[in-house]
Amino acid sequence: MDNEIWMFLLPIILLPVFFAMGWFAARVDMKTVLKQAKSIPAGFYKSLDALVDRNNGRAARELAEVVDQQPESYSLNLTLGKLYRQRGENDKAIKMHQALLESPDTVGEKRERVLFELAQNYQNAGLVDRAEQIFLNLKESDMAREAQLHLISIYQQDRDWEKAIEMAQLLSRNEQTYQFEIAQFYCELAQAALFKSNFDAARGFVHKALEANKKCARANLILGDIEYRQGNFAAAVDAYSAIEQQNHAYLSMAGEKLYDAYAAQNKQEEGLNRLIGYMKTFPDLDLINVIYEKSLLLKGETEAAQTAVEMVRQKPDLNGVYRLLGLKLSDMNPTWKADADMMRAVIGRQLQKSVMYRCRNCHFKSQVFFWLCPACNKWETFTPNRIEV
Repeated sequence: MDNEIWMFLLPIILLPVFFAMGWFAARVDMKTVLKQAKSIPAGFYKSLDALVDRNNGRAARELAEVVDQQPESYSLNLTLGKLYRQRGENDKAIKMHQALLESPDTVGEKRERVLFELAQNYQNAGLVDRAEQIFLNLKESDMAREAQLHLISIYQQDRDWEKAIEMAQLLSRNEQTYQFEIAQFYCELAQAALFKSNFDAARGFVHKALEANKKCARANLILGDIEYRQGNFAAAVDAYSAIEQQNHAYLSMAGEKLYDAYAAQNKQEEGLNRLIGYMKTFPDLDLINVIYEKSLLLKGETEAAQTAVEMVRQKPDLNGVYRLLGLKLSDMNPTWKADADMMRAVIGRQLQKSVMYRCRNCHFKSQVFFWLCPACNKWETFTPNRIEV
């Protein structure tokens, strides 16, 4: 019985002891935190504050003062070098990271990290050969994946598509696949071969592109061009038509080529009806001008105008209204004709400013279509049809 009472009272008796120990531990930890906080230079917080304000110049100056006070700090030197690179001060970044490499404490993973940053400095400074060599030396390190990604960027910049494919295939062994990019690299090779009229090589690269990514519309665009150039017009029609199942948005880029392949077989009417069918099924396609021009050749002005008007009414936009006004001018009352012509001119000027291709990733805008966005270096992010922006 006595033992049971003591078992009940013991926790109550020891409660103040536990409380005192907890209070003491908290006090010790707080003192440690405060001591460490006081040891951090004020310039570090000023630099951090400048970064929050997106003032990289002031951040670099403040951090440089901190580094002068603690020249042996690996982390501070590494960060300041990166900050210099972001500001475009590549010479300073290179000098700082080279000095860090000479430190006897920079070994193992620390050395690999500094080499990786130094290679990026060289790449930004345009010293691509030096950057490539460092990245290649890091292929067996913990920085391998990051180094390989930068190597792909370098090979894209140099248009060395074979090396880009090789590097992308290495990266594809991990969880993320790079088949989408590999298909584009093969398309670049196919386009170059086609330019030289090396049809067999171009065809081979196209097939490899489709093996990598069966949804690659660009590959079928090139295949259609190959077949057309070789006089295989029915095969060209098949290649261009296959784009509908891959990504119908790219039919705008194949529209006139598809009609020409039909026309080469004396099937102009069938080709025109195919384009009209596409427009009715996919109103967002930019095919009105092609349809009007081909209808004008085949059916005359009246029927061509009627077809174009139907297309515009199905999808009214600036381009369509511009075309519509042009069609209606000849039938207008002379009193209104001058005003309508003025409105059409205004719409035409607005078209040049606001209707263009746009990157879906970074929103870069251009009057010219790119397969590789020149701003963010992403593949196939441009809208295949011009849009109002």
